[in-house]
Amino acid sequence: MTITIYHNPACGTSRNTLAIIRQSGEEPEVIEYLKTPPSRARLVELIEAMAMTPRQLLREKGTPYAELGLADPKWSDDEILDFMLAHPILINRPIVVTPLGVVLARPSEAVLDILPNPDIGPFTKEDGEVVIDASGKRVA
Repeated sequence: MTITIYHNPACGTSRNTLAIIRQSGEEPEVIEYLKTPPSRARLVELIEAMAMTPRQLLREKGTPYAELGLADPKWSDDEILDFMLAHPILINRPIVVTPLGVVLARPSEAVLDILPNPDIGPFTKEDGEVVIDASGKRVA
């Protein structure tokens, strides 16, 4: 089974998502997308698989989003893709690909919806937020 995570180790959500995947018993292919960005074709595939638009995948916080004026609706999908490829930090993360689907794992527990083994036992995020309690129930 192949699971891939487009990961930023500096991002808590990304680290939590990776920990959930590993706790499910899988060792994913980890792509640090800031070091190895997806190709344009791959980025388009991922966006389509998530039923999103490029604009919906844009990350604002901690990026050149404001400086580049990306809030302006004048930018086409192709232009937004160009910006993402020139500045990979604009790609929101983590993106996880499994045989069951592709998801932007925000929040990190969204990855449970596409894991082959979502019954991972108790899980608490780095910040102490309980995702799955001691009885194995997902906390809302």
